[in-house]
Amino acid sequence: MRDTESHELDSLITSHIPVVSHIVRETMGRVPSHVNRDDLTSAGLAALVQASKSFDAERGVPFARYAATRVRGAILDELRGIDWASRSVRRRARDLDATRAQLSSILGRTPSTQEVADAAGMTLAEIAQNDEDIARAQVLSLQGAQDASLDDLLPAHGPTPEQMVEHRERLTYLVEAVAELPDRLRIVISDYFLEERPMAEIAAELGVTESRVSQMRAEALVLLRDALNHELDPGQLTPHARPQGSAARRRDAYFAAVAARHAASVRRPLGLSALDETA
Repeated sequence: MRDTESHELDSLITSHIPVVSHIVRETMGRVPSHVNRDDLTSAGLAALVQASKSFDAERGVPFARYAATRVRGAILDELRGIDWASRSVRRRARDLDATRAQLSSILGRTPSTQEVADAAGMTLAEIAQNDEDIARAQVLSLQGAQDASLDDLLPAHGPTPEQMVEHRERLTYLVEAVAELPDRLRIVISDYFLEERPMAEIAAELGVTESRVSQMRAEALVLLRDALNHELDPGQLTPHARPQGSAARRRDAYFAAVAARHAASVRRPLGLSALDETA
């Protein structure tokens, strides 16, 4: 029995080593060049092993997500113990500062980078690299930012301000589109996606079969998609098969209701509580 458990543990660790490699590779692109990849990898692998031993599947969190959190934490702890600029980088920076000060005194002005390079016997590329390492060290210094976590200090490839505005606008329309759904469709969407209730419970509450709830969910999702496209991307809106029919008129009325709700609430802060107003 113990051999079986040991084999399963080894398989769990081995199959998730790529998670460590990915996080280390991602981190190496954000830290000074002197940080040792092997040190970060060792810290990540040790965290992976510990994660496999403490993982509890009954909590409902996938192991990959749980392990990634533990690995990132261990790598950040490893980085906290590293001097962001190596001694050679700092020594060279001091020498360059002394050279600049001496040249400024002699020339009576701020020396150019080329003049500093000539005096120090370095190339322009070497000076630029040293300045970059020192700049990173100052920005990432934990001593200079006691209240910030290292995860906040590392540059991230997040969404641009324009993308955030667009996402917020889509979310606003989505909340309003859910609120304007016909009552039974809104109940299905709210209960299934927001409250995560089983489909059987929703079916019992509405007095229909689970198959019918599934159909209602699909119908509601189509309406929501079309409502967002109608307001934000009309070119993606699918034309109704019978534009003069009653179904098309109901759809148009739904679009108008969503637009009216948006116009009325555009100055109200966004919040999922808007869903509760119709509950």
